[in-house]
Amino acid sequence: MKDKSIHLLNFIGLGFFEPAIRLASGEEVKKNLTALIKKVVFPIVSVVLFLLFWHYGATALYNIEKNYKIETARTAGGEAAVETELARIVSGESSINSLPSPGAVVDAFKALIVDHKAISAKKTAFEEKTAVLNAKREANGQAAITYTGRPSFVDQIMTSLKTVFAGFFLALFLAVPIGMVLGLSETLRSSFNWLIQIFKPVSPVVWFLLVYMIVKSLTLTYDGDVSFIISFIAVGLCAMWATLVNTTLGVASVDQDFINVAKVLNLSVGQKVFKIVLPSAFPLIFTGLRITVSVAWMVLIAIELLSQSPGLGTFVWEEFQNGANDSNAKIIAAMFVIGGIGFLLDRLMFSVQKLMTFTEA
Repeated sequence: MKDKSIHLLNFIGLGFFEPAIRLASGEEVKKNLTALIKKVVFPIVSVVLFLLFWHYGATALYNIEKNYKIETARTAGGEAAVETELARIVSGESSINSLPSPGAVVDAFKALIVDHKAISAKKTAFEEKTAVLNAKREANGQAAITYTGRPSFVDQIMTSLKTVFAGFFLALFLAVPIGMVLGLSETLRSSFNWLIQIFKPVSPVVWFLLVYMIVKSLTLTYDGDVSFIISFIAVGLCAMWATLVNTTLGVASVDQDFINVAKVLNLSVGQKVFKIVLPSAFPLIFTGLRITVSVAWMVLIAIELLSQSPGLGTFVWEEFQNGANDSNAKIIAAMFVIGGIGFLLDRLMFSVQKLMTFTEA
């Protein structure tokens, strides 16, 4: 049981909990206790220190804006104006949009979950109400009536995940075959290297504009979600370069002895690629894919903001423009959600890499 637990933790990239498992089984208590303190306790302490620093920093920034408002009111109308302004601050009528405290962010996250449940209930009620009518419309060849209310925070997370996975698979299907071709041919590699070096550092904003120019012309008669198409293509093109470069490097650096063996065995091109080249290049290819996932998730927010796709990028921008009392807290809550999902995506790719390559990532 102990070994299976340790293997599972290492497989999913959470090997830093290994000392806790060994300590629980009584194995080398002093050694594993020291390792546990270094790998688990110290990080927890750092989190606590971070939260304390954040709390007191947010309080200081809040007081700076509050004191500024009070002094402005005193200058304009004396002590009576100060009392009025203090009352407005307490009631929330006079908002102070500084850095929110950790407690405010937690409250904002809870509010987003409550809002999601309310919107989900409305969707369910709408679907139940229109079920019979939609059945008749579909029988008559008409389009069903769909819910057009605003999406919830969780809905926007799902939209972003759908977009990033579509962009990732686009990057995969473009970068890996092209990288293999370039890796197998030094002539092609030197001929097209200039293109990679020019397009690799291009900003996601520019990729979005380029994709927009092309897709809008090709979808003039399309009635579907064009913003989703633009978003995932832009994400894929922006994020594919790490996989392309790593695939090219991995294929080009395959041990020459393996290639010689393939020649001796008279393997076909397909057999050489799938039995020799790909298995040897897998570690570098998956390193590129892990980077691609991270880049795709990172650039997604900016691209969604520009395309108005109903994902996390749009959520952050709308909250920024909203300027409500809890808007800043919701933005920070979204930031932690974005970071947490990015971490989970990286752990997912880490596990797939270990499963496919049988090597340490």
